[in-house]
Amino acid sequence: MKKLLYIAVLALCAGFTSCEKDEIGGTATEATAGQWYVSVNAVDENNNVVFEDEDLFGLGQFLILTYNTSDNKADEMFVDDLGNFWDFKCKVKNNINDLTFATEGAAENYNYDMQLTITDGKILPGAGVQKNGSPADSISFYVVFSDDDYINEYYSKLHIAGVRYSGLAEND
Repeated sequence: MKKLLYIAVLALCAGFTSCEKDEIGGTATEATAGQWYVSVNAVDENNNVVFEDEDLFGLGQFLILTYNTSDNKADEMFVDDLGNFWDFKCKVKNNINDLTFATEGAAENYNYDMQLTITDGKILPGAGVQKNGSPADSISFYVVFSDDDYINEYYSKLHIAGVRYSGLAEND
C-alpha cells in the first residue's frame, strides 16, 4: 500500500512540474496586422474627395484584413478585402518601424486576374475613433485597380480608411 501511495504522490508531483506554460509569441507583422472596418472614397490627383462612399459604391463600412505571409517576415504582409469590395488580396512591402506599407509597383491580385497598386499605406496608433467614442488605431491607403473602368475619367484613385476592429458589438 505504501508503494502505491508513493507512486501516486510521485506521479502527481511529476504532473505539476510538467504543466509549465509555453510563451506564445506574435507574428512578425503584429504591429500592422489586424481586422479593420473601412470605407472607400474616390479622390483626384491632389487627394481631394471627388465621390464619397455613398455616391460611389454605396458600401458603407466593410471589413478588410492585414496579416503576415507564410514566411512570417516583418517586411511583407497581405492586404485582403475578403471579397467585400473589389475582391482583392495582395502582398505589400511593410515597414514595422514606421507602420507603413505599399506595393512595389503593380502587384498581383491573388483572387482573380488583375493587378493593383497600393500607395501611402499607414497605421496610426490611437488616431481613430470607434462608434462608441473610444480611441482606436486607424488605417489609411490609396489603391488603383487595373480593371477599374472609371479611373482617370472620374477620379485618380480610391482612398480606403478606417479603424481597427474592437470586438465590441456597439462598434460594428
